Amino acid sequence: MDDTTPPRKAQTKPSFRPASLDALNFLLADVRGALGPYLNVFLITQQGWSQSSVGVVTTIGGLIGLTAQTPVGATIDATPAKRAVVVVALSALAIGAVVIFAVPSFWPVLAANTVMAVIGDVFGPAVAALTLGLFAQGQLAARMGRNGAFDHAGNVVVALVAGGIGWLFGQSAVFLLVPLFAVLAIGAVLSIPAAAIDHERARGAGPTSGADRGPDDWRILFKSRPLVVFALSAALFHFANAPLLPLVGQKLALANKEFATAMMSSCIIAAQLVMLPIALFAGQKAEQWGRKPVLLIGFAILPLRALLYTFSNDSAWLIGVQLLDGVGAGIWGVLAPLVVADVMAGTGQYNLALGTVATAQGIGASLSGLAAGLVVDHFGYNAAFACSAGASLVALAVLGLALPETGRPKETQAALAATLTDG
Repeated sequence: MDDTTPPRKAQTKPSFRPASLDALNFLLADVRGALGPYLNVFLITQQGWSQSSVGVVTTIGGLIGLTAQTPVGATIDATPAKRAVVVVALSALAIGAVVIFAVPSFWPVLAANTVMAVIGDVFGPAVAALTLGLFAQGQLAARMGRNGAFDHAGNVVVALVAGGIGWLFGQSAVFLLVPLFAVLAIGAVLSIPAAAIDHERARGAGPTSGADRGPDDWRILFKSRPLVVFALSAALFHFANAPLLPLVGQKLALANKEFATAMMSSCIIAAQLVMLPIALFAGQKAEQWGRKPVLLIGFAILPLRALLYTFSNDSAWLIGVQLLDGVGAGIWGVLAPLVVADVMAGTGQYNLALGTVATAQGIGASLSGLAAGLVVDHFGYNAAFACSAGASLVALAVLGLALPETGRPKETQAALAATLTDG
């Protein structure tokens, strides 16, 4: 597997089939979707863990994982072996899932979840880098939307499969789906020819990139106010958003223990069916309207969704409200890599910056796991939903008041990159 091919011209190679990237996005969603919220539900309903214990595991794993996000981004910038990075990460993720299946006690689960949290840092920036390296700038918004659509389609499929597997064979059997989908995803990434990937474009490099800068020059992160504002917005948004799906899944599972996995699958499917068209919509409108108006729609939905959860405990109501998750998450998944690409165009530190935003996102999500668990244990589910609504309003205010529009003509992007790469 030789991924060290020299940079090519900024044209998509005839030998590259976009279906390979489609398949990779679809299958990576299957790999990751077989974990996540299912782990929380499994530990609480089948293993008798408390909310606080689950919060400790998710918080420790998240905090350790998030410290790796920015270095992972720098590594992806630096290496042309991007396919190999994905292969190694998939293999490690599969091993972690098998450990949870075989030994679902506190310390093995904590260790496996922590390793998987670190490994999970790879996929977002790696796929974004492959996309930048395979497609020209003018194709990115539509292609990111397509990536998101296939990702959400994969999540729907794995939720259906996981629901069936959990019902037929028990919740623990769901974790064995991870090695299966990991093997298929490895085949998908290796079907992308190494020679088709423009390594320089994959890290956001351009003619204005500083000659004295390497792909791991972290000073660039502190020169962009829009990047700092966007990272703060990401942290606040995910602090508010991350606990909502697990909390709703737990409420449904506790009320319907014999159908716990099916209930969680219903929540995931409800949101993912909305995310699929929303991702395509966001990719199209980000070019027509600009990045910020589309982002504001996604952020504004979150406080409404959190408050609606408090209106009723009815299963149909909770699953119906979960549809709104598809709007916010669908928009975020497409716009986050686009905004970072706008801000970092020509610098050569795209994945480093994307990793930094992912770190901020991870800080918010990880802290919310413990915070939500403590609130639920002491004050109940509705109090946790209300706290999420408050945090999401702060996120909306920061984004609306402090983030400029980042979608720019190429000339303006070049000028921005020049200011970042000077000195």
